[in-house]
Amino acid sequence: MADQADAPGTRGTLRIALEGTYPPFNFTDPVSGQLTGYDVDVARTVATRMGLEPQFVPTEWSEILTTLRAGRVDVAISQVIITPQRANAFDFSAPYCYSQSQLIVRENERATYRTLADLKGRKLGVHQNSVFEAQARAVPGIEIKRYPAVPEKLQDLAFGRIDALLDDSLLIGYLINQTQLPLKAGARIGPPLRVGIAMRKGRSGFKLAIDKALREARADGTLRALSLKWFGHDASSMARS
Repeated sequence: MADQADAPGTRGTLRIALEGTYPPFNFTDPVSGQLTGYDVDVARTVATRMGLEPQFVPTEWSEILTTLRAGRVDVAISQVIITPQRANAFDFSAPYCYSQSQLIVRENERATYRTLADLKGRKLGVHQNSVFEAQARAVPGIEIKRYPAVPEKLQDLAFGRIDALLDDSLLIGYLINQTQLPLKAGARIGPPLRVGIAMRKGRSGFKLAIDKALREARADGTLRALSLKWFGHDASSMARS
């Protein structure tokens, strides 16, 4: 089988698809020019514990799972939320991160959006081909604007071109602090979201090795430390501290 012949261990590398434009999860540091973020740190940790060298493959979000399915990378570590549909098509590691969908609104917003239904007749920005887009499309009457990356959608919200954004709750505080745009966190939407490492199906030994690396990183406090570094609280477990 191709997976066995070209297994990560035979190359000494772990090929990792990630978006590279989604802070604080994975993005290019403006000073060093190097990839950084929570996903990047987790990926380096997992690869090292597997005895492999991480090889990052920046990929537009809409193509990440396609690239994985085609075998051009070994895993996708890019805040990939585990959904039933994705779990039918790919194997996932145990979750290494827990989050939730959340609205972002302008700082001076007078309207109150407690649920997505409150946005009927309004313009809502979402990351294209994301879980957040699927959530928004499940509510009739919302005008949805799709974005390929973070900066443009934040600017559009700040300048009133859209009424709100729906995105990852772990992203919001970081971005508001970093961009200094007049935005604020809004209501959280729906149940907690589980984030895992995606891989092609049928590679049981490979999956076991990844889960072992994550289990060890959780047990010795590495995942918690990385989460505190990037988010200010422990998002690596359901019980946050």
